[in-house]
Amino acid sequence: MVNPNTQKGFTETPPNYDRKPELEAFDDTKTGVKGLVDAGLTRVPRIFIREIADGQTLSISNGSEIPVIDFDVERDLIIDQVREACESGGFFQVVNHGVPVELMGEMIDGVRRFNEDCDEERRRYYTRETTKKVVFNSNFDLFRSPAANWRDTIVCIMAPHALSPQELPVALRDVIVEYSKQVMKLGVMLFELLSEALGLKPNHLNEIGCSEGLAVLGHYYPACPEPELTMGNPKHSDNDFLTVLLQDNIGGLQVLRQNQWVDVPPVHGALVVNIGDLLQLISNDRFKSSEHRVLANRVGPRISVASFFTTHLQPSTRIFGPIEELLSEENPPLYRETTVKEFTRYYHTKGLDGTSALTHFKL
Repeated sequence: MVNPNTQKGFTETPPNYDRKPELEAFDDTKTGVKGLVDAGLTRVPRIFIREIADGQTLSISNGSEIPVIDFDVERDLIIDQVREACESGGFFQVVNHGVPVELMGEMIDGVRRFNEDCDEERRRYYTRETTKKVVFNSNFDLFRSPAANWRDTIVCIMAPHALSPQELPVALRDVIVEYSKQVMKLGVMLFELLSEALGLKPNHLNEIGCSEGLAVLGHYYPACPEPELTMGNPKHSDNDFLTVLLQDNIGGLQVLRQNQWVDVPPVHGALVVNIGDLLQLISNDRFKSSEHRVLANRVGPRISVASFFTTHLQPSTRIFGPIEELLSEENPPLYRETTVKEFTRYYHTKGLDGTSALTHFKL
């Protein structure tokens, strides 16, 4: 077990420090960061400390640049707003989206219950096998990243093949099934809007499989005694087509825009939508997958639910490349073709190292 109170910070780390034994000791507890907090730590363990936090010296904006799009207005106006948001920064919030606000609150509560009610339940699902349909762990790239992040995650693969109730954690069982159904409906609608925003037929992105798969990730960020030393989630972009994020009211999500970190403030009843790397690839850079991060916080736990539209666990040979209808002599393809499985494998192997996976697929 890692002794959290013996870690004094990065500046005291000896040059021959081998962090692997401490990583293994932390992983072997199978209770994640929450387990460390429950053990009464007063300092951040050395394995979580970053030499320089991502973008630490960059200025921070209050988030007024992140558009909030009302889906209860004329469709043409929604399409125009979605197009502008996706071409300029890839992040926007939506209201009147059809997912019941009460259900959103119940989903947050379900993630809280899973993390707080029973250590044995968490240990039961704790694994580093990425092929399992339900996975709980702390940091999917724990042994590859420069520093561990102050975050535990439960991942449930909800589509294209539905899980039986018995496969799901009791604390989440009922709510995640209903929440996933509602998010899938929203996803189909979002991909229709995105298709039209690209000048394609409304059903184009749905027909090529962008909305087939859904992975629901419940993130739990415990209160941190020294948040300036670590991150909840470092700078990264998402390895999917589209992400729909439900966040609680604590805040901490930031997106990188024009060399400035911009807050994505919690808005009551809103869901955050952001473009993933795969949609940037098939749109040939028309839509942008922006880098973002989550700060650690003395207040907590912060809870969020990220719904990833991706089919990386589906054994499919479907090829994705820049959409032919978007290409021309003046706009040649910028990326080579790939499968979702190949892209995801590269992303996971690379880990959250601060670089974009898209670079690997550039022509």
